[in-house]
Amino acid sequence: MVNPALVDPDTVRATAAEAWIRAQPLLRTYRRLYAQALDDADPSYLGGFGVFRHHPRPPTPADTPTGAPTDTPTGAPTGTPVVGTEAAAAVGSEAGDTPYSRAWLDLRAEPWVVSVPAEDRYYVLPLQELDGVYAGFIGSRTTGPEAGDHLVAGPDWKGEPPPGIRSVTRTATRLVGIPGRTRLTGDTSVEAAELAAVQERYRLRPLHEYAGTPAPDPAPEPVWPVWREEIPDGVEFLSLLDFLLGFFPPAGPVPLPPAETDLRGRLADLGVDGRGEFEPAALPLEARAEIERGIADGRARLRGALAGLRDRCGLSGTREQIGGDFLRQAVSALVDLDGLPTEEVWYDSWQADSAGHRPPNAADRDHVIRFAPDALPPARFSWSATLYELSGELHRLVDNTLDRYSIGDHTPGLVRDPDGGLTLHIRHKRPADAGHSANWLPAPDGPFTVVLRLYGPDRAVLDGSWRLPPLDPR
Repeated sequence: MVNPALVDPDTVRATAAEAWIRAQPLLRTYRRLYAQALDDADPSYLGGFGVFRHHPRPPTPADTPTGAPTDTPTGAPTGTPVVGTEAAAAVGSEAGDTPYSRAWLDLRAEPWVVSVPAEDRYYVLPLQELDGVYAGFIGSRTTGPEAGDHLVAGPDWKGEPPPGIRSVTRTATRLVGIPGRTRLTGDTSVEAAELAAVQERYRLRPLHEYAGTPAPDPAPEPVWPVWREEIPDGVEFLSLLDFLLGFFPPAGPVPLPPAETDLRGRLADLGVDGRGEFEPAALPLEARAEIERGIADGRARLRGALAGLRDRCGLSGTREQIGGDFLRQAVSALVDLDGLPTEEVWYDSWQADSAGHRPPNAADRDHVIRFAPDALPPARFSWSATLYELSGELHRLVDNTLDRYSIGDHTPGLVRDPDGGLTLHIRHKRPADAGHSANWLPAPDGPFTVVLRLYGPDRAVLDGSWRLPPLDPR
């Protein structure tokens, strides 16, 4: 309960602004968790906790486009780009060449074991905490192509891993999501079936089942708050934040940054302490009014950060990378909740051509992108260039006779230039030249953008010494 003596009206407004920003990734993650793990009537329901749901089919132009203003998150500025359906293509991290495998883990009673097969193709199973921060990664870059069993343990676990465990990831939150991706290496139905076979070999088991020991007592079932889109709009956001902080203890094996500890102390003075008992009606009227002003301040700060955003790449990361940068986490949650650190996946896009046309327009001219022989996309695992049609805030794949939506190292039959370089031909109509046609990336009869993704980018990409070649009109 709130102790009015502890509520300082002079600091409530600032605390509320910071708390509203801090809450955004937690609220956005809970919105997804509720749909995928709790609401069996939702189309995206996975089957509960500890169950993978795979999406082996890559997106097509028929799938819901992303960035739709009608799907703007509550409390965000109109036009904020967000992820649409599970199968939708996106300008950020969600690419058609890495279909998803999704799961949620409840780590309160015991750890879980994630088992993966031996696999040469690129894959990653990120372990995403309730505030969108990554606790660790199982996959090609971090744990390698070998088969293995990997332990994921929450903040309360004090045991020792059993024999056979290849890695242990400790999490700061008791609930963890896995937005996994697996590389699709071709466009045929045979390749899609092979990808599905790989996904089906990802396995989740509670520790007792893996170790052959008695099951622990189950954790008590919470009264899960029903998600409502208006929650972030008012003081009620603190009630849901109070509930979610119960899964995010302030003390554990993963140290929290000083900014988090400081904010938790000020929130506790308001009665938001992780016990899930916060009652807005118990606040003094003056404090409630200051909280509402603080929410408006927080929304204005977030709107400004989104308006000034020039590069989505690198917003996400581990707790060591992000620290107590709450505004960065909020922007990341609204723009690209599944975004990965740049060392995992790097992406950039051509928003204009070299003649200054912004955006480039295939109705007016053809375009080419040429990678010199010593400047091919430097990726440890793979790369792809995906073209999107632009229509206001919408980004959608382009319907075409080849059913080709991206070009990359997976594309069969690409024709190299005489010097060993590679030229991509971006145009609305299929080129007559056979070599150009082999390297054709179909464009709409209108504006477009091209997004380049590098899986396991080379150091030259991360330090900025390798840059995108120009998009040249012809």
